[in-house]
Amino acid sequence: MELTQLDYFLTVVRLQHVTKASEALAITQPALSHSISKLEEELGVPLFERRGRNIQVSRYGRMFAESVERALSELERGKQAIEEQVNPESGVIRVAYLNILGAELVPKLIREFHQRHPKIRFELVQGNHTFIRGHMERGECDLMISSAKLESDDYEWVPMVAAPLYVVVSPTHRLAQQKAIKFTELTGEPFIEVKHYCGLKSTLESCFDRFGFAPAVAYEAEDLMTVAGFVAAGLGLSILPKTNGLLLDGLVWLPIEDEGCICEIGLVKKRDKFVTPAAQRFSEYVTAAFP
Repeated sequence: MELTQLDYFLTVVRLQHVTKASEALAITQPALSHSISKLEEELGVPLFERRGRNIQVSRYGRMFAESVERALSELERGKQAIEEQVNPESGVIRVAYLNILGAELVPKLIREFHQRHPKIRFELVQGNHTFIRGHMERGECDLMISSAKLESDDYEWVPMVAAPLYVVVSPTHRLAQQKAIKFTELTGEPFIEVKHYCGLKSTLESCFDRFGFAPAVAYEAEDLMTVAGFVAAGLGLSILPKTNGLLLDGLVWLPIEDEGCICEIGLVKKRDKFVTPAAQRFSEYVTAAFP
């Protein structure tokens, strides 16, 4: 059973005349009759009753016509939905990003992109790195903005921002008055750590390994905002990027003197995967915005 057969069938149903239907479809009458016969053979019932030179839709034909009309209408809606999704001027871009990036970076990107392409829509998903990575790996988003690269060669990493890391303490901490600090000065200090599924975790572990620092973990937090809250409460110190979403009252940000302590934010996209023209346009915009 083919879509062309179904279209032919509905045309005959509408016109109730094979010759007129063949003319409307711009095919020969024998070709149309053959198509209808094959359809009847496949279904095992007569779809039309022949009365001389005229035909009439049978009881089975009416039943089938209703189903075919619904099916073709649904297919047409699906086609229109896809066309809307992939339209480069009014399509949809699915982006997954880290929670903390929703405070400044992602809204700013979308605002500036919308100024150029106001009809393009975004479907956004946010969460910790493990959560958004799952969306990316399952193909549920076109692009991902994170602080951790995906290890597989199937993914491309486009650097966006290299944010310096700071040691964060409360105003009453013994180190709060320092202008800058080194990792060696943190030894033994109660440390507020992020859990393994946070995007910053791998960055911090890389820094710790490079400078031979082993944090004295006092608490583990689900996200960076919680880390900042525990530090502000005087429960320990931590290392964080200085972003708008973390600038709580009661925090002192100390620059790290050791070189290379940065948190890199980047755009992740899958190689050799179809992306909508709108998503490709956004990817190119991000690449140009962060040369």
